[in-house]
Amino acid sequence: MTFKAAKVVIITEKVILEQVAQIIEAMGATGYTVFAAGGKGSRGVRAAGRAAVVDGFSNVQIEVITATHDTAEKIAVEVADRFFQNYSGITYLEDVEILRSHKF
Repeated sequence: MTFKAAKVVIITEKVILEQVAQIIEAMGATGYTVFAAGGKGSRGVRAAGRAAVVDGFSNVQIEVITATHDTAEKIAVEVADRFFQNYSGITYLEDVEILRSHKF
């Protein structure tokens, strides 16, 4: 049996990863997953999988599953408001179905 949940995806600069993680945890999420990310956007091209001259200039994708859409939205808004004026980033929400709802 599956249960409805929400996922917030944050793609941003690795240099702010720890600060973003603090927001995620402060909003009550029980965990998150981080991937190396690359692509092209309004602030240029970022390669994934290759070492950057300075590792902090690489991008990451952070995925967080929350029990409610409200919590996912609060995380997304807080991260965007706090960082996206000065750092590249995008965030979006998805409806997901999960097993083991007690984990979230």
